Amino acid sequence: MKFTANAIVSAAAVVLLTIGPSLATTQSKNANRKPTVKGEMKESGKEVKNAGKGLGQNVKHGRIVRGAKHFGKHTGRAGKHFGKGSKAGVKKTGGAVKNATKP
Repeated sequence: MKFTANAIVSAAAVVLLTIGPSLATTQSKNANRKPTVKGEMKESGKEVKNAGKGLGQNVKHGRIVRGAKHFGKHTGRAGKHFGKGSKAGVKKTGGAVKNATKP
């Protein structure tokens, strides 16, 4: 009985040690990709959509305060994405405008 338990634990450890590193490397395929202006703006729109949907569902079920809380959270997140997109857009076009006005 004791030998069987030790064998099972050892086998599980070997499996985890061989499979574990390969799983860790496949997690971050797109980790280095920077979000684009268009992507941030689209994400902002998705957040606004989720805000309205969540508010509607919660109000439908009589949870008005909970709906308002989630609406605020989604709206804040949408603003964050919109701000990041605006910042990236200004950085992208600001240099071109600055260089175009130079004599």
